[in-house]
Amino acid sequence: MYSGKADMSESVGSRSSESRALRVDLLKEPVLSRLCDALDKSNVKGWRRLGDVVSSDRRFQISSEEMELCSLKVLELEGSPSRMLLRLLRERGCTAGHLTDYLRTVGNEAALQCVKQPGLQVLIQPLSASVPRGHTLRLSCHARAPSPGVQYQWFKSREELQARCAPDLVLDSVGVRDSGFYICRVNCGEVFEFSRWAQVEVLDPGAGAGAGPPAAGGRLRVLIQPRPRQLAVGDTLRLECGALGRPLPRYQWHHNGAPLPNASRRTLTIPSAQNAHRGRYRCEVSSGNERCWTNEVDVVLEDFYGLGASANDFLLNSAPEELCATDKVALLMGNLSYMNHPPLKAPMVDVYDLTNLLRQLDFKVVSLLDLTEAEMRNAVDEFLLLLHKGVYGLLYYAGHGYENYGNSFMVPVDAPSPYRSAHCLCVQSVLQLMQDKQTGLNVFLLDMCRKRNIHDDHTPNILLRVTANIVFGYATCQDAEAFELSSSGLTNGVFLKFLKRRLLDDEKITVVLDKVAEDMGQFDPTKGKQALEIRSSLSERRALTDPVLPAHGVDLALAHNRQWAKAHELPEIMLLDFDCGARIKLGFAAEFSNVLVIYTHIVKKPEDMTSCQAHVTDFSQELDVDPKEMNRETPEETGVYLLSDSLPQHSLYTRISGLQKLKEALVFTVVLQGTFSSLDEPVCWTRSVDIGKPLIARLDLHHVVRRSSCLQTCLTPHSPSRSPAHSPSRSPAHSPTRSPTLGHSPRPQHHGLQPGAPSPGRLSPHRLSPYLEGGTACCPRLLEGGAPGGTGGAPGGTGVPIETTDNIEELQTVFMNSLQL
Repeated sequence: MYSGKADMSESVGSRSSESRALRVDLLKEPVLSRLCDALDKSNVKGWRRLGDVVSSDRRFQISSEEMELCSLKVLELEGSPSRMLLRLLRERGCTAGHLTDYLRTVGNEAALQCVKQPGLQVLIQPLSASVPRGHTLRLSCHARAPSPGVQYQWFKSREELQARCAPDLVLDSVGVRDSGFYICRVNCGEVFEFSRWAQVEVLDPGAGAGAGPPAAGGRLRVLIQPRPRQLAVGDTLRLECGALGRPLPRYQWHHNGAPLPNASRRTLTIPSAQNAHRGRYRCEVSSGNERCWTNEVDVVLEDFYGLGASANDFLLNSAPEELCATDKVALLMGNLSYMNHPPLKAPMVDVYDLTNLLRQLDFKVVSLLDLTEAEMRNAVDEFLLLLHKGVYGLLYYAGHGYENYGNSFMVPVDAPSPYRSAHCLCVQSVLQLMQDKQTGLNVFLLDMCRKRNIHDDHTPNILLRVTANIVFGYATCQDAEAFELSSSGLTNGVFLKFLKRRLLDDEKITVVLDKVAEDMGQFDPTKGKQALEIRSSLSERRALTDPVLPAHGVDLALAHNRQWAKAHELPEIMLLDFDCGARIKLGFAAEFSNVLVIYTHIVKKPEDMTSCQAHVTDFSQELDVDPKEMNRETPEETGVYLLSDSLPQHSLYTRISGLQKLKEALVFTVVLQGTFSSLDEPVCWTRSVDIGKPLIARLDLHHVVRRSSCLQTCLTPHSPSRSPAHSPSRSPAHSPTRSPTLGHSPRPQHHGLQPGAPSPGRLSPHRLSPYLEGGTACCPRLLEGGAPGGTGGAPGGTGVPIETTDNIEELQTVFMNSLQL
């Protein structure tokens, strides 16, 4: 169907010879400003794409040097690369007709409307709609022409509808056969224009409950409700819903309260349902500014086939007791924007995909991007607060890392070059603290390099208990690199690419990882270079799909739920009324636990206001917000690639990352800018908005020292958070490269690389580039001469500095932790 749309759109409109001959330099300044603004704001269909299209025409070819000159305009305060490009086209004699053709090829509708001369214009576009079978459907298209004699032709896909030549297309008693895409061609003499495509969806009320007449005024209403399902493991799970609305409703299915990835159709189909798919399902339906939910239904899966109830009872009663968790908690950390080391791409996608999968398994997930050393330690502290006896704890890390003497180290984004254990987080230290919580299962998934760090010669001494509940899944073998596939789009690292296919399987966790290892072994780009390594002491059939059964009372469970919920509370949607009579909707969405998306939408504007736009500004300097990526017309333009399908349309979007750095409440300004036909200049109104501390900002992870976090996570006496060791006086040339480990320390380099030599990065578009970055051990270096205040209690006369505190219990905890050295 869409191919027909493309074919017709390319033939849109024949214009008069006079309007096409208008030179580009004769465009009026308001038109030129709107045109440049539309091209500057679009990443995919902007000035770069226009330059590529123009360069294919020998008459107006733009050289690469000239395109580079245009790109430099971005660096100027009021610079516009589009204006520079149009100036070059003007010098080559480009006309408005040529420019119109180029913009049509680019596909930037907003820019195309700027250069179109007054003539035949479609004023009322047909709207997509969802209607019940048997009702009447009306699609309207009205146009304005400089001369009389406007005629209309309606098409369904590529077929012209005979005897349908009125501005309103009326279909009586529609059936399912009438579903499809419709478009109208408007003719006036030799000039013609096409309307937009309208999608029509006809629902059959007999397919589900809740049938009835459509709501008045095109309001959103669920017509077909999903039904409860009871099926056997391995059967196909199919849930269906349907809603009436104009514009066409959008759907998002949820499982046990969490949104399902790739589940944005009316019908949810899972080909081979497993135990992980049982639970409660409902669908969120939205249309324009309206939103509603379907009924919540239960999906029950039976484990035994062809047996009566009594046989099932016998098998269930005689079977061994089912393993369960008292809770499930996951901390996911992805570091990609390193200050002193090569950046990464895959950790963002990896953390996002893994978050959605773990939520389907009833995990409480905290997902964080780009953490400094102090922030990583404090995040681990908060993670430990959610653990207690019987909890399944999972820690995932993607980023630079390294491994020394069997201990893995995760490298924070502010690690110096080179880095050592004092700058990193040691995974084994985190495991030691998790064991103190008597957890039921400890899973570590480390997507990082495991090369040795040649800048760190310290041998850590971390004593772990012998427990039969530990599983390590390393993305690569010891002394090897982990890779990511580099491409122009978003992609997973090699490890997550295969892990996400198996994670929902109802199998022992080690069996799942074994299957992932087999899949990775068949992947040609990394065959012989990266292989999954599993280390396990698991003696029971523990699986990530095990049910949750709280065993410590309702109060403790509620306390842990509240603690986790603190990091996931979004501000409520706001409706802002301005003195001019306009109303703005201010909405919020979470991409990660420390990334907030703000969108503004015009709900109502005064009749005498010709146009208006609302944008946000004046954010705290603590947050790293690029003004050029704020208030964009599409989520992708502001860097929101993963949430774009679930955000409302026709809004301006702004992405706020690094919320963990926020020390005060998030306060910003909403600016409403409106134009009136009676005024030459636009008028602005402002409102200050305070949304408190959203998401992870409530936990104050920005503090350099919290409780005994340094000793808890790293056992590092001279950690950068309290020692000059954080800023070593080495030359940057001696910086280690990135490695894959779960710790606060640097990653090791290749054997044979000299300290000043550059090191490789993660897999490039089917080219391998190691997941490795510089190195320093992530465990404490022991002070040879003892602590400044006297001798330490560790073996060998090592001094361990103890954090000053007025809390006696806390001081005792720090001291006990120091004895572990």
